[in-house]
Amino acid sequence: MEKKYKEIVAWMANQLPMYQKLGKTAFNASLDNIILLDKHLKHPHKQFKSIHIAGTNGKGSTSHMLASILQEAGYKVGLYTSPHLKDYRERIRVNGKTISKSAVVDFIENNQELLKANHFSFFEMSVGMAFDYFAKEKIDFAIIETGLGGRLDSTNIIQPILSIITNIGMDHIGVLGNSLSAIAQEKAGIIKENTPVVIGETTNETELVFKNIATQRSAPLYIVDQQKPNKYSLDLKGDYQKQNTRTVLQAIDILKKLGISISEKAITNGLLHVVDNTGLMGRWQILNQKPLVVCDTAHNTHALTQVVKQIKKEEYAHLHIVLGLVSDKEIEDILQLLPTEATYYFCSPDINRALEANKLQFLADNHNLKGDIYSSVKKAYQAAIENSTIDDMIYIGGSNFVVAEIL
Repeated sequence: MEKKYKEIVAWMANQLPMYQKLGKTAFNASLDNIILLDKHLKHPHKQFKSIHIAGTNGKGSTSHMLASILQEAGYKVGLYTSPHLKDYRERIRVNGKTISKSAVVDFIENNQELLKANHFSFFEMSVGMAFDYFAKEKIDFAIIETGLGGRLDSTNIIQPILSIITNIGMDHIGVLGNSLSAIAQEKAGIIKENTPVVIGETTNETELVFKNIATQRSAPLYIVDQQKPNKYSLDLKGDYQKQNTRTVLQAIDILKKLGISISEKAITNGLLHVVDNTGLMGRWQILNQKPLVVCDTAHNTHALTQVVKQIKKEEYAHLHIVLGLVSDKEIEDILQLLPTEATYYFCSPDINRALEANKLQFLADNHNLKGDIYSSVKKAYQAAIENSTIDDMIYIGGSNFVVAEIL
């Protein structure tokens, strides 16, 4: 089964476009394929209640927190997220347990004729597989995270009981638009008629977009920003999780109003055991204590601003940063954020979209970020370990793919 599983996942990734590896060229700006696949599978998403989550950052953490709370409340919960860090199956979980290798193989083999004939993308196949698996597992709720944007995202065929948009930042501008309001417009595509929507954070321009669309669709709108107090402890580290927690608590309030039973104990335990309950990785994840080694999947200016604030709160003798980026991000803006007092280990993750390490070093030098080039993420990390003392801090990031190679 192991060999067959690897072959199937390779076929999915290679035969058909995968946004994470190729970028903009892999984005299918139409829902036609997923509608066709959904019909072929007999509309599995109609067999369970779903909560739909979009946003530039924090949607992964928010999804996992919500799943954890609903699990603690005694429900069977499906969780669909992307991208994966170590294994494809991380994308599709029920009560924290990943889909089996045999279920992945069976889904592709049973539907391969249709998938090949219609040139489905990697993401479209994954969404179809998730919905089909959740229906077969007879889950109570699915927490569905969008892949990219919202309006034309393959997940957007669902009719959720609640929509959540965490925040809007400048990311995927080649696909979603080059202003906050344009990106907000795309993400707001998940707001459905008469369906409550929670917005985690707004700016003046994005708030206007959300208010207009929610009004047009008669969707009750809840804007969280800083209002919601949070008295709960969280197992996820990093101060930036406070805002995600506020968003989750607002969502829980609405679910309770919809008649879903969620006790105070379920909320407390759910937030305390997110990692154990759901298997979340790569969010201010501490890999070692002396020296302190932290990795984080933050990969755009909005998220890295929060991460840099967090780094500055830590105590260390010297800071080492293992850094790799993908070429379609706002590289100059990211480099401008990073601390100049660190030693950098420039590397390139092993994907087509990666920015070459020598080019990264050249661009970083313009921002007074100094360090050497390494031929792989692993070698960069090994050098950081060798050069650090027990009182130092090593941060690994810049891209999901850098973190994935370390994990």
